[in-house]
Amino acid sequence: MNNDVLRSEISLGVALVTLHRPDKLNALNGDLLEALEFTFLSIQRDETVRAVVVTGSGPRAFAAGADIADLHSQNAHSGRIFAERGQRVFSLIERLGIPVIAAVNGFALGGGCELAMACHMRFAADTARFGQPEINLGIIPGYGGTQRLPRLVGMAKAIEVILSGEMLDAVEAHRLGLVNRIYPHAELLDRTLEFARSLAAKAPLALRACLEATQIAADTSELEGLHAEASIFGKTCGTNDFKEGTQAFLEKRPATFAGR
Repeated sequence: MNNDVLRSEISLGVALVTLHRPDKLNALNGDLLEALEFTFLSIQRDETVRAVVVTGSGPRAFAAGADIADLHSQNAHSGRIFAERGQRVFSLIERLGIPVIAAVNGFALGGGCELAMACHMRFAADTARFGQPEINLGIIPGYGGTQRLPRLVGMAKAIEVILSGEMLDAVEAHRLGLVNRIYPHAELLDRTLEFARSLAAKAPLALRACLEATQIAADTSELEGLHAEASIFGKTCGTNDFKEGTQAFLEKRPATFAGR
């Protein structure tokens, strides 16, 4: 899919999704949210896609928050609808069942930081900056930031970031656990795509099962999570991919996974 605000392409099992409003630092407006939702629903139905990379156009920004022109017109009623729409799109990404990696090439602020956190992993350029500056606009994060940030960096630090509105550089974000890896800006996209292609070569049903099991950990007790893990483990043992993977190991050859 290619339109005025988003680009997407698929190669070697990896979908590259690029936010494309470089003149607005890829700020998230209604058109871009709609394009993201349409694109990820299409990816969800495409069995050839086994990993996704999300990045931003231009050298300066992944996504510099919500479009303030869109935001300024909200009231108490429409603001809730505004937030729920973004939450729906970001939850679709988080629950996609396919690994999604944010290649954060610059500013990831407000809704942009929330989009990055909805991805399963975040690889950052050394120039990247993260933050939730909504407090400076008299509002709170509305696309999941108050929920995902504490789970990633801990409650005390999340409260500090959200209340202060201050930015984190890539090194600090990595130290806190918000960022998985840091690369030089010029290498970021190639290195992220390389990693995504390595995931695309793995058993797709097992990838989906791993995501499902680990996401359950955030929503349940440890005991409930262990029961769920055993159930999901059993399901993967009934797949052709499991038979292929173990047979390939025994025969000392690369496995060929069909997603069955």
